[in-house]
Amino acid sequence: MNKINVAEKFALFADHWNPRIIGELNDSHVKVVKLKGEFIWHHHDNEDELFFVVKGTLHMWVRDPQHPSAADFNKTTATISEREIVLRPGEFIIVPRGTEHLPKADPDENNGECHIILLEPKTTLNTGNVTNERTVAELQHL
Repeated sequence: MNKINVAEKFALFADHWNPRIIGELNDSHVKVVKLKGEFIWHHHDNEDELFFVVKGTLHMWVRDPQHPSAADFNKTTATISEREIVLRPGEFIIVPRGTEHLPKADPDENNGECHIILLEPKTTLNTGNVTNERTVAELQHL
């Protein structure tokens, strides 16, 4: 059992959207990640995610899971309901599995950077149902 200093872990890297594992809890990873700018719309079929803001401001955009996903939007006349949840240091949100979400760091806070602690199952891929250049398949342990 070791004490973890979160500020020291954040000081070990400078890149963005690349989560690092700093601990394990049952079948979950505790991760740290720096965000800058906007990520991508995605969802996780089987995993809930906890986003805890340590520094900066996070704008979490979510789509109502009762509405069709963007991929199905052209197949129906239903509208997609999007809403923004603003999180500041010391606040967290749990994004339920299946909920489309788009994290965005506030460009006017902390030089446009947001530091996040993630708590999510070990099976969670950072881009969820999307695979692209931002997908990090192998996570580094700090």
